[in-house]
Amino acid sequence: MGEEHSAVTLLLRRWQDGEEGALQELTPLVYNELHRIAGNFLRKERSGHTLQPTALLNEAYMRLAGQNSTSWKDRTHFYGVAAHLMRLVLVDHARAKSADKRGGGLRPITLEETIAGSHQRPADLVALDDALLELEKFDPRKSKVIELRYFGGLTLEESSEVLGISTSTLVRDQRLAEAWIQRYMQNKDPNAAPSAKG
Repeated sequence: MGEEHSAVTLLLRRWQDGEEGALQELTPLVYNELHRIAGNFLRKERSGHTLQPTALLNEAYMRLAGQNSTSWKDRTHFYGVAAHLMRLVLVDHARAKSADKRGGGLRPITLEETIAGSHQRPADLVALDDALLELEKFDPRKSKVIELRYFGGLTLEESSEVLGISTSTLVRDQRLAEAWIQRYMQNKDPNAAPSAKG
């Protein structure tokens, strides 16, 4: 695994330096992991979701291929960016599906319901994204923790590596972020924002 990690990091740096062909060499090395990330989130979506892991991966990968100005740190950073792009694809898809139903008298939902997605509607994912965007305004790191853990399916160790924090700090951030997001999604009360600091 160490050799693959090093190979991916080297190819990312070559791609960043503008070397043509580095992305083509990188693709087979990262495809399975990106597919796992895509599948991880879609498993949490409602059954019958019109996006399949391969379609989500392809759309995110197209966006990823356009990220040649990103300063790639390493393989874990790459997967963190991929998780963010998959979030954008999923939310764009959900917003399109629920555009004419926004706020149509739907009951407030919990973070657990949104993440578990057993009865998830596109509006639920949009609500989660709205909450993350609100949280990001005053605490970007906590917002990123949720993105990496829930959208990207990264482990505690991988997420802490991406963010450059200890796993204990990440666990605390995740707990505080989950509590704030749940409160926000139930109340839609941006005035609760300062309580997520901790």
